[in-house]
Amino acid sequence: MATGTTAPRELTLRGILLGALLTVLFTAANVYLGLKIGLTFATSIPAAVISMALLKAFADSSIQENNIVQTIASAAGTLSAIIFVLPGLVMIGWWTGFPYWLSVAVIAVGGILGVMYSVPLRRALVTGSDLPYPEGVAAAEVLKVGAGVGGAQENRKGLAAIVLAALLSAGYTLLAKMKLVAEEAGTVVKLGSGATSLSASFSLALIGVGHLVGLAVGVAMLVGLFIGWIVLLPMFTAGGVPAGTELADFVSTTFREKVRFVGAGTIGIAAIWTLLKMIGPIGKGIAGALAAARARKSGQGEALDITERDLPIGVVGGTILLAMVPIGLLLAGFAADGPIAAALGTTLGLSILYVLLAGIVIASVCGYMAGLIGASNSPISGVGILSSLGISLILVAVFGQGGDEASTRALVAFALFVTAIIFGVATISNDNLQDLKTGQLVGATPWRQQVALVLGVVFGALVIPPILDLLNTTFGFQGAPGAGPDALAAPQAALITAIAQGVLGGNLDWGLIGLGAAIGAAVIAVDEVLRKTGKRSLPPLAVGMGIYLPMALTLLIPLGALAGHFYNRWAVRQSDPEFAERMGVLAATGLIVGESLFGVAFAGIAAGTGSPEALALLESNPLAELAGLVIFAGAVLGLYAWTRRAVMRV
Repeated sequence: MATGTTAPRELTLRGILLGALLTVLFTAANVYLGLKIGLTFATSIPAAVISMALLKAFADSSIQENNIVQTIASAAGTLSAIIFVLPGLVMIGWWTGFPYWLSVAVIAVGGILGVMYSVPLRRALVTGSDLPYPEGVAAAEVLKVGAGVGGAQENRKGLAAIVLAALLSAGYTLLAKMKLVAEEAGTVVKLGSGATSLSASFSLALIGVGHLVGLAVGVAMLVGLFIGWIVLLPMFTAGGVPAGTELADFVSTTFREKVRFVGAGTIGIAAIWTLLKMIGPIGKGIAGALAAARARKSGQGEALDITERDLPIGVVGGTILLAMVPIGLLLAGFAADGPIAAALGTTLGLSILYVLLAGIVIASVCGYMAGLIGASNSPISGVGILSSLGISLILVAVFGQGGDEASTRALVAFALFVTAIIFGVATISNDNLQDLKTGQLVGATPWRQQVALVLGVVFGALVIPPILDLLNTTFGFQGAPGAGPDALAAPQAALITAIAQGVLGGNLDWGLIGLGAAIGAAVIAVDEVLRKTGKRSLPPLAVGMGIYLPMALTLLIPLGALAGHFYNRWAVRQSDPEFAERMGVLAATGLIVGESLFGVAFAGIAAGTGSPEALALLESNPLAELAGLVIFAGAVLGLYAWTRRAVMRV
């Protein structure tokens, strides 16, 4: 890697400004989509594509500078997942809007903590790990092709693979929004004495994610799907459909209110196990960071390999400890007028300690999940559930449960406020390690990327509250006092709020979470046996994700993993196996690129028109599912066939 005066431009003013601009656009889009349908899109790859297109006008632009732009925009875009918690304060009537500076402070402090916690994790989970990091690898491949890395012929074919796959992915999504094909196919079926729902989202991006994560993760998610939808859901619906309720609604409600809690329990026990296994690598990472700090102090900083140049560990530790001061002030101000004031010192002390320790656990687990299946598909709301459970139990220990309505509401509000801070840690650590993996692959300087991540957090924190206020004023949130017929669902916020209300009100079904923990323990045992007896594995977190996430969002990941497995088996038999395998990665990357870019454009259209049906040409289309299945399958098979021909053509 070049050093000194020959070093490429990396953390530049123009890159920061471009990252800030993309932050505003992508954050607005993600906040709207997340509150409307409960889904957000990854912003790394769209930001990388736009950055390359704009910075090509400058002769001295570099792959590292483009990487900084996508790092800033991805951090802010991911931070928009705070909408999975904060609207709960409006839903319970504690807030009527989003106080600007209070909201900014909560989002910024949590996000900056997430950046700091992820610094020592980089050594444990990125440079010292074989996790696939599908989105990090995909973003790096996009940046490499844009920068011309790999030679003229390989880059020409690689760019063609990305463009073709992106056009297929965006094109299918456009047809779906026009109602010419289906976005999703599903049906409710009787299974034994109960019922279940079988569904699949026609998302080419999920095929791409599956190709990148590999067969082990795909199989684990399939196991989770089987447990959740073939075993648990029929079991929980076996009592019969309540009078006046449609079977489809009953199945959907049962999944949200029962199966998801089992999945959260599985994720929780798998997360604890994952953290225990990571203690050694994290310790080595901290030791490496301390060694790098000593080298800097002795004047040998420039001699350090670029991969060793993190933010100084003293700065990281000091920032984490200093952050506890504003957190304490925020919590004290929030709780000053409620029942918590009677035991303010004890509650603040326990809450700050909880944020400090839970932040370490959650940053580690969320970073691991990002490495396993990517930031877009990580069940961050499941982590929100566990965070909400933890702080709610602390409040129960101090104040008891089942008190009068006003006191319970105040305690629920405080629990959500603490959860919002921890959720900032979760979302950012989930995204950061993905970005740092991209940086590792394109030769970026870690500390510069970490500074860019902090900037992304600040930009996002400044933008999110006014967007939330605008949407609250325009639409409102379902369940909030005075919500109208067009109120936004905010499904994750409603679920996390219900958890806090259940614990503090004394009516949470702990049996569901216990069942999930038992399933998780069994999967951990199987995984350990598989690892000791051969090269197979069954990642417990991936199984938990398969239980927790809707089938429509996860079924195609195992199918994509299977397609990638067969493609890679073919690739190793070619004259240039590495090039053949990389072409498969680039094609899968293109599928993610196309749908992500279209997601940005569509969010703008939907927000501008005030309607998610803005592109619809038909009110209903009875042939949509059949047409969708044929075109979707044709697109997948056609793309893999084209990629194989491109590899074989010299």
